[in-house]
Amino acid sequence: MIRLDGQVAIVTGAGGGLGRCHALLLARRGAKVVVNDMGAAAEAVVAEIMAEGGEAVAAIGSVTDEAFVAGMVKSAHDQWGRIDILINNAGILRDKSFAKMELDDFRLILDVHVMGSVICTKAVWDIMRAQNYGRIVMTTSSSGLYGNFGQANYSAAKMALVGLMQTLGLEGEKYNVRVNSLAPTAATQMLQGLLPEEVLAQIKPEYVSPAIIPLVMADAPNRTIVCAGARSFESAQITLTQGIHIGTGVDAIPDILVERFDEVVDPTNALTPQQGFEQSRLELGKSGFGG
Repeated sequence: MIRLDGQVAIVTGAGGGLGRCHALLLARRGAKVVVNDMGAAAEAVVAEIMAEGGEAVAAIGSVTDEAFVAGMVKSAHDQWGRIDILINNAGILRDKSFAKMELDDFRLILDVHVMGSVICTKAVWDIMRAQNYGRIVMTTSSSGLYGNFGQANYSAAKMALVGLMQTLGLEGEKYNVRVNSLAPTAATQMLQGLLPEEVLAQIKPEYVSPAIIPLVMADAPNRTIVCAGARSFESAQITLTQGIHIGTGVDAIPDILVERFDEVVDPTNALTPQQGFEQSRLELGKSGFGG
């Protein structure tokens, strides 16, 4: 059994649903857990963990509050001497079709999901770099990866977290700070009333949380998107097709591009770039300037 003894984990939005299941699982594997949420539900989760012989503390406040997050991280570090794991799980929904969506609802979703994750990650970043160890998990979504009607704000936020993961994974690599993402399918409070009960029973949060363990263990990958739901697990990848090079006058390129567009999107031999420059390298290589 993979153990996390001696490690300290912060789980945001852990008062219920996925966050609660994440926190309980980490504690059962030996981690000391900071259970963050907006209300007293966090204390109930701490009580569950302690009843099972684990160690946990509650941190009640918003991930969008920089002062609160800084205090939460300092308190955990003062108490336990390190912070090894951060699970950025806190989130909300404000679903409407884009035509009916208020811009305030768009900003709110970005603030909670994106800036909340940024604020929490920033608060632990220097600690993890200094101790030469850290495991951070962003919570993305199939809505961000592939789109979902009525969730333009949520989709934009969740895809933004993938971009954050990609760059932080590169920047943290030499400090042994690895950053990954989880795309869950889970019956949480946010989905109640949207799906039939028999479907919700198949996508319990506890069927998703096991995906956290490979993303936070010592041999965790870096910059990997794991999808999980209904006890099934997959990986999503952002690929780049081989595409085409059009070596002709600029004026003719638009018409040739339209004519050959099927070749542009042909997935045969598609790549999974390890950093953004690989797109430029591929394009320059087809132009005769690659190396």
